[in-house]
Amino acid sequence: MEHVWAPWRMKFIRRKRTDGCVFCTLPSERDQLRENLILHLGAECFVILNRYPYTCGHLMVIPHRHTNDFLSLTSAETAESTRLQQVSIGILHETYRPEGINIGMNLGKSAGAGIREHLHWHVIPRWVGDSNFLPIVGNTRSIPEHLVDTYDRLRPLFRRLEEGAGIAPSGHPEDEP
Repeated sequence: MEHVWAPWRMKFIRRKRTDGCVFCTLPSERDQLRENLILHLGAECFVILNRYPYTCGHLMVIPHRHTNDFLSLTSAETAESTRLQQVSIGILHETYRPEGINIGMNLGKSAGAGIREHLHWHVIPRWVGDSNFLPIVGNTRSIPEHLVDTYDRLRPLFRRLEEGAGIAPSGHPEDEP
């Protein structure tokens, strides 16, 4: 049996469990945005690193409003989620130089949604060979960068875009003067 060490998971395992939706709770914890891996808080949606990534830079774009009904999205939610997906792709290209990008959402249990109560888009950078024997045969993924290091690499780019591209400021505590 192969052992994969992931010591950063202990904080998750030991954390206090709360009732309710994780995608509603995390952005409301304004003093823990870095710990919660939230890269950007917009007016309608936010961008967060996936805590269980397929590859480095695996992001999610999530509406603030709690819904699992894609058809119920408002025009503002649809526009901002699309814009944040575009911004995320640009940042991933600048930072990780992927050879491709997967974007998608899983709606419902049979579609593979891990969190069915709150819809979210996955934005996943991809490289030729990232689906080699290790994940296919060994049922193991190799993520070469710690999530907080990924956050620290990506957050300045979201901050730069917030300041210069007309994106609503995130209000991250670490960005306060």
